[in-house]
Amino acid sequence: MTYRAKLRAGLLSATVFTGTTLGLPAMAQDATVTDDGNAIVVTGTRRATTIMDTPINITALGADEIARQRIDDVRDLADFTPGLTISDTGPRGTGSIVMRGLNASDTDSNGASYDDALGVYLGEVPLYYDFKLLDIARVETLLGPQGTLYGLGTLAGAIRYIPNRPNTDAFESEAHGRLYVKSHSVDVGVQVDGMINIPLVRDHIAFRSATGYYYDPGFIDYPLLINEPGVSLPQPGGNVRPTGSAYTDNLHKREDLNFEKTFTTRNQLLLQTTEDLKLIFTYAFQRTKSDGAQANSAGVMGTGKYESASRYAEPANRRAHLASVELNANLADIADLVSTTAYTNVRTRLQSDNTDLLLDLDYDYELFPAFSSWNETDNRRKQFNQEIRLVSRHGGPFSWVLGGFYNEQKQHSDYAEYVPGLTGFYGITDNPDELEYVSFTKSKITEKAIFGEGTFRVTPEWQVTGGARYFKYSSDVEGALVLPLLGDPLSPYDVASAGGKAKQDGWVWKFNTSYNFTPDFMLYGTYSKGYRIGGPNRVAPCPDPVPADQQNACALPNEVQYGPDKTKNAEIGVRMQLFERKLSFNFNVYHIKWDGIQVDSATFYGVTGITVNGGSAKSQGFETSFQFRPIPSLSIQGTYSYTDAKLTEDVPGIITIRTIPGYYGPYRSAANPNLPAKFTQLDALDGDRLPGSAKNSGSLGATYTVPMGDGTFSANWTATYRGNVVSRLGWDRGYGDKIPSYVLHRATLSYDTDKYTVSLFANNIFDKYAVVSVGQDRSRIGVNDGVAARYYRQTVLNPRTVGIEARIKY
Repeated sequence: MTYRAKLRAGLLSATVFTGTTLGLPAMAQDATVTDDGNAIVVTGTRRATTIMDTPINITALGADEIARQRIDDVRDLADFTPGLTISDTGPRGTGSIVMRGLNASDTDSNGASYDDALGVYLGEVPLYYDFKLLDIARVETLLGPQGTLYGLGTLAGAIRYIPNRPNTDAFESEAHGRLYVKSHSVDVGVQVDGMINIPLVRDHIAFRSATGYYYDPGFIDYPLLINEPGVSLPQPGGNVRPTGSAYTDNLHKREDLNFEKTFTTRNQLLLQTTEDLKLIFTYAFQRTKSDGAQANSAGVMGTGKYESASRYAEPANRRAHLASVELNANLADIADLVSTTAYTNVRTRLQSDNTDLLLDLDYDYELFPAFSSWNETDNRRKQFNQEIRLVSRHGGPFSWVLGGFYNEQKQHSDYAEYVPGLTGFYGITDNPDELEYVSFTKSKITEKAIFGEGTFRVTPEWQVTGGARYFKYSSDVEGALVLPLLGDPLSPYDVASAGGKAKQDGWVWKFNTSYNFTPDFMLYGTYSKGYRIGGPNRVAPCPDPVPADQQNACALPNEVQYGPDKTKNAEIGVRMQLFERKLSFNFNVYHIKWDGIQVDSATFYGVTGITVNGGSAKSQGFETSFQFRPIPSLSIQGTYSYTDAKLTEDVPGIITIRTIPGYYGPYRSAANPNLPAKFTQLDALDGDRLPGSAKNSGSLGATYTVPMGDGTFSANWTATYRGNVVSRLGWDRGYGDKIPSYVLHRATLSYDTDKYTVSLFANNIFDKYAVVSVGQDRSRIGVNDGVAARYYRQTVLNPRTVGIEARIKY
């Protein structure tokens, strides 16, 4: 490849585009980001099309840009994707992802382990897990519902990781390493990964494997850890940070506990007779370990910006197995058949400081001077799905996609709270593990769907697309709880369980049209419905009857399940290339109505977090992106999005705040005005801003590339902006936060040849300190029965990171 061709391909693959189209069927959706002389090729419409020919809102990040910006997983995508807000909450969870403001629940300090507001695909397999972006051809983000085109129904949109597929023609291998230092951290960060592609039988069988290890050193210290739980005093200096022997006799410090250790591997075996018949077997595995949260305690007991006041280390162990089989067949040049069968097994084990939760419930445990508590959660999710899809290839003015989808998800959660030393304080002898509360829940959700789209090209420039989806789901949940301190059995499996069932079906549809005024100017419009299925709350159901005058943390029958929510989406966009295609520009405006919204609430007994349906909301705004190449060696690209998301009706009693001590049963609300005011629930109001998403966000970057020796030298500088975010509905009334905006800068100097790349890089160049998310609310700050509350947390940005990396290809 000549220098000019290489430069052009690199600039095109680095472009961030927004846009949709008609084209050739995409067998196995494995088309790569390529230079066809004009634009990037994507497969978001289930056909290989250029961005300029694609009439939906799609953003594509190519392999070169993923590598240049060091985008390791989904948490790094939002900086370069208009309409997307992702809060990096550290290695204990995937992170919180919000598309176009469609979120009504409080922000969180640990992120999510599963989110069904959007679809996440690895190749053809739907999943929700932060697999590392290793040996990935590109990442496509589709904004807006995709249920008429994809098996997994979506409320807000979909993110697709498109992996590089096995190559039957040639041996390939690649090795990559990264070494870096991080401010406020002791150790050095390391990443090593590699890829190998082996053609076992030329033209017919190939194996491809990508494997990596990531060690991030972390930067959050835990200086107030208890030496001996149940014996040492958690607060020996009162409500101030202890010193001297008061500290050393009771507490100790561990540094950088939010480290990340991740091992990941993805292995693919391709069998093909010809290009018209392929079978791909995939096995992927990933395990992540950490010992702490990426959050501080907002100065409690003198802790600093990068310190947690937790009494216990908070380890997390997350792992995922994925096995899939993809069949791709050309059926007599009439249609392509794509069949995907997949099984995913995810397990997450977490431990957290539980002391403040039990103090909040006012059981007078603080009368035991050494009182503290920790909890343990073990979540297992097993998911089986089957998708069969036919994509027309017969030519002519009419084209179509028709598919069927089956998804079965089983979850099992075990939860336990430990109170070391408290059983001895109370003289309880038959509770050797010192358990306070233990529960389990089991749930099963089954979804079936038929979906399809048809496109008619009225003229060569004008196309019209219509689509529909019929879905049906059922949800079952059961569980039980025990209170060993009150004489219950030690295991919830030794008592009768309770549960509930729910099911629903319905239709969603889509209409889309576009017109190409010229090969370089397209106008498109879409009106579509999105939905998200309901499901079970993973809180143990209450016994019937509920015992009076006894602590309970359980779900009443009307709290066991929650229902689906739906959106109606309208969007108009333009895509254009100007000045002899030196400038590529994309712009769209949208309006979304959201009904029956799923939102966080709390159980009547125990104020335990659940999801409920309530109210309606709207989100409206615009998104834009551009790339400008004034000269062949310079590329300037940017994105910007504006999101105005808010409630459109009041939602009674949805905001839970802590008031004064004195009660551990149901909370006071409009329905229960005379109950003691341990907790109070406030109304969310029409006009309240939806939490979790930035109203304004954007990025601006420039890359300058010049030939040097046998390769090219490039310099990149990128600035990203995230506007302010509110932490909860009614944040200004409900002790929430308006999390401030921030700007970050990153830079890369790189030397590339056909065989190797060497780079120097820096992220967060000016070591900006910023809060990205909060856990709990400010009503939980203060002193609770003489104990400094440590419930409230602030998740913070990764500090400045500077390093070197190298990549070698064979």
